[in-house]
Amino acid sequence: MNTINSVCVYCGSSTGRGEGYLAAGRKLGNALAQADLRLIYGGGTKGIMGAVAAGCLENGGKVTGIIPRFLMNKEATESALSTLDDLIVTEDMHQRKHLMFDHSDAFVALPGGIGTVEEIVEIMTWAQLGRHEKPIVFANIGGFWEPLLSMLDHMRAEGFIHTGHRVKPLVIDQVEEIVPSLMRAGSPSEGDPAIIERL
Repeated sequence: MNTINSVCVYCGSSTGRGEGYLAAGRKLGNALAQADLRLIYGGGTKGIMGAVAAGCLENGGKVTGIIPRFLMNKEATESALSTLDDLIVTEDMHQRKHLMFDHSDAFVALPGGIGTVEEIVEIMTWAQLGRHEKPIVFANIGGFWEPLLSMLDHMRAEGFIHTGHRVKPLVIDQVEEIVPSLMRAGSPSEGDPAIIERL
């Protein structure tokens, strides 16, 4: 079994439509704190990013924000950033992503935009290339990730994902199930099962 001490959460710096995504973010932050798991995230204090961090902090959790200098006034406010117990300011997005990877034992993608897709796909790419075996979760709130999951299945069916046994993201519809599933997650098994495991 992998030892999970920290979880990287990728998500939108905006709220999305309705209150459901924000509520899911705050609930995930609460759950991470209750499980004594450190939140690693992009440092934003707005939108879903802000909700996850706030949910973790309000339950006494530990939060590491990793944010490029040029985004500090776009995705965050200085006063809000001061509430984080650990803040790392990078010079560019590439450094941010590498540090987020290095500091994390697992990855969760909540709803978000192009940046969120890019981040979680890169993590899956690194898994496919054998660079890590850390658990990956799609938090499929309200079916948000269904189009991307269908595309991944299509890529595999068309012969473009040859090492599916290394890329097995968990698809979890209920935010309450994310932390328990991560705690149960182990190393990839032998063989080449379906690329996506739905819980």
